[in-house]
Amino acid sequence: MGLCQLPLVLLLILNIHSGQTEERPKAKVSIKPDQHVFRGETVTLRCDIDGEGVTSWKYSWYKDGSDSVFSELQEHTFSSVTESDTGKYSCYGAERGGSRTSNISDEVTMTVSDRPRPVLSVSPQKWLTEGDPVTLICEVKDSSTDWTFSWFTVSLSSENSHHYELLSDSSRGAGGNYTVSSVDQIHTGVYVCSAERGKPVYKTTYSNKQPLWVTGVSPPVSLIISPNRTQHFTLISLSLSCEDQSNSDRWTVRRYTDKWGLEDCLLSRWGSQKGSTCKIMSTDPSYTGVYWCQSESGDSYNLVNISVHIGVILESPVHPVTEGDSLTLRCLYPYASPPILRADFYKDGSLIQNQTPEMIISNVSKSNEGFYYCKHPERGESPKSWISVTEVSNESCCIFSHSESHMSVLHTLSSILAVCPYLIVTVVLIFKCCRMRVTSVEEEETVV
Repeated sequence: MGLCQLPLVLLLILNIHSGQTEERPKAKVSIKPDQHVFRGETVTLRCDIDGEGVTSWKYSWYKDGSDSVFSELQEHTFSSVTESDTGKYSCYGAERGGSRTSNISDEVTMTVSDRPRPVLSVSPQKWLTEGDPVTLICEVKDSSTDWTFSWFTVSLSSENSHHYELLSDSSRGAGGNYTVSSVDQIHTGVYVCSAERGKPVYKTTYSNKQPLWVTGVSPPVSLIISPNRTQHFTLISLSLSCEDQSNSDRWTVRRYTDKWGLEDCLLSRWGSQKGSTCKIMSTDPSYTGVYWCQSESGDSYNLVNISVHIGVILESPVHPVTEGDSLTLRCLYPYASPPILRADFYKDGSLIQNQTPEMIISNVSKSNEGFYYCKHPERGESPKSWISVTEVSNESCCIFSHSESHMSVLHTLSSILAVCPYLIVTVVLIFKCCRMRVTSVEEEETVV
């Protein structure tokens, strides 16, 4: 038996009792690409010994304190690791053709996990207004070494199935961030990411789906919902219509739910679409999600967050409320007659009105924007709904005032023009009367 193949226990004893222990170099283990790797990856163990004067080492590899040597190469490569390769690895070296040996290395642990799925998150939030910045963050949890990232949008095929399109402007790099400095409505959609590393390239699965919703200031189409509220009871019919100024049929109702993902009403089993109207015959809690109008060119407009709940719901407006308008909220329960409950109303978690059938804000301001819900002591509480408030800009006020002034001037001018004929006739008559009196006086003077 060669010295490099001595049992591990004997090597440890020699390390302790040998008089040359201090002079002998110590072996060191490194693992690439990382100590935490994933099933199917190519992984390389390397043993390095910094021994002066030694031109060639013969290596011995050990796993989990076993006496058996499983490799005698400086670099041992696993072409496709599995969970069974998880363990503590150490190495040892002996001089080829000489008597020098190294100290055995410290044990280094390699952990093999199942194929990873990156986690995609959004900062600062997934609901945005045109012009806001947003960052998509892709991470491989518990492993941050040497990954490069790619981002994709999730789109629908003609069969209503998902496929992934690589973002043409996505930057691939170790940072794991994809940033849009100023979002537009075209950025509305569902996103995923993936990661890769190593040679040969090892790829992760796609990440979780992360929706991004961008609302415009003046969308060209409105999503009209009947019943006209964002929260709905189960087992009721629901109508969603995309209406524009030309009453065209070029719109499709699309939705995204946590359970069913991205779907078109036109190709679905949950609804039927005629023209630009989608009808849902019987609502279900799994239908909770975001609904919007999709154009033929693929643009998304007028997004509405709809929730379907078995118990108590909050009756709140579908679209943003304009400053100065009135806002009425009610708490509804499907099994009460009438369905309106006397309940407590909350905004952003704080009680603002208690034991009342409805809450009315007569003059809405931007400060009223927030998450609202209602709560009944016996029936329970409703889901939360975001109430958005649209500000009335000073420019709009000025334009309105200028318009009013302009209309006022026009009205005055038109009034003057309307009475002008009468004024002209009156002036002519007075002139004629004056001429007649002058002529009469002149004739009298001549006679005298």
